[in-house]
Amino acid sequence: MTPPTLPHQAPAPDAEGRPRPPAEDRRHVVRRRWITAIIIVLLIGVPAGYLAVSAQQSRQSGRDKAAKVGAVHVRPAWPSKVQRSIYEVPIPDQASAVGYLETNNWHTSRLYTEFALTPAQLDTFLADAGTRREALTRGVSISDHDARIAGWSWKPDHSWFGITLDAKEPRPTRDITVDLSDPVVPRVYVVSTAIP
Repeated sequence: MTPPTLPHQAPAPDAEGRPRPPAEDRRHVVRRRWITAIIIVLLIGVPAGYLAVSAQQSRQSGRDKAAKVGAVHVRPAWPSKVQRSIYEVPIPDQASAVGYLETNNWHTSRLYTEFALTPAQLDTFLADAGTRREALTRGVSISDHDARIAGWSWKPDHSWFGITLDAKEPRPTRDITVDLSDPVVPRVYVVSTAIP
């Protein structure tokens, strides 16, 4: 006959002689499982949510870059200050109707820009570019190939004047064409070609 167990008696030891832990009641089991579930959510769910948000932002950034890279004609926007500095295109801050396109390949990089100015701003732009209005010659200085890439066409009834500003590498060569058909608002077209 087995003696009755006393209420405060320790549980019987296991096979190795260690005492067995007391059995958990239902409330402790539920609480432990909830804590485990919360830890799993924090360790897996939060990083997974971060990765999902990060992937979406990266995807959107990729679309924006693809739109810039995939542009096939000059689009309305300002080139960055870095681009203007590298390609030596000193667009005055007061310029209007500014547009640009940058193309790059292994051999050359080009920045196509267009903008409208006042006559005084045109003189300032030409001086900053290293030339003057009197140095412009009648006609277009931008090649047909570059005009096609930029999406420009030269109307025969307009007053076109241009100049090519050559420079030693690594400085860019700049083809500048000015439309003086409206003397109050001259329009400038520039193709700056850099060879890396």
